[in-house]
Amino acid sequence: MHIRKPTPGKMLAALSLALGLAASAQAAEGFAGAQATREHYGAIFQIDAGGQGAIKKTLNNIENLLHDPRLKGKLTVELIANAQGFDVYVKNNGFEDKLKALQKQGVILAQCSNTLRELHVDRKDLYPFINVVPSGMGEITLRESQGWAYIHPTPPGESL
Repeated sequence: MHIRKPTPGKMLAALSLALGLAASAQAAEGFAGAQATREHYGAIFQIDAGGQGAIKKTLNNIENLLHDPRLKGKLTVELIANAQGFDVYVKNNGFEDKLKALQKQGVILAQCSNTLRELHVDRKDLYPFINVVPSGMGEITLRESQGWAYIHPTPPGESL
């Protein structure tokens, strides 16, 4: 009888298979995702693309985050608009009610002042309940340095 010694490649394949089976077993045992172990979480969403699709996707992502039961009572969210993303705050764009509802849930709605100046957008063209900050990039930088998550949904139809 001759016993073959497994090659390193076969050993690696067997190990990969075993790890995959162990991961599947863990999933079958009720893995529910990460647990919220902190007292507070912050998330800043950036929108820098205009159009109905980009706005809808971003606002839906915010709503989904707000409704995650793991984060209930532990979450602050901000939406910062810059570049063409200012469309989210333009009057009569069809999103006023949704923005007001998000704000009622504690979402901070912020617009980059640099964008308004650079794109010659009059502040009066935006909903009056929107906050203006000096710089969108500054807002993101400050929030990230405070430990907030940075989220930038890709507009529909764009690939990375």
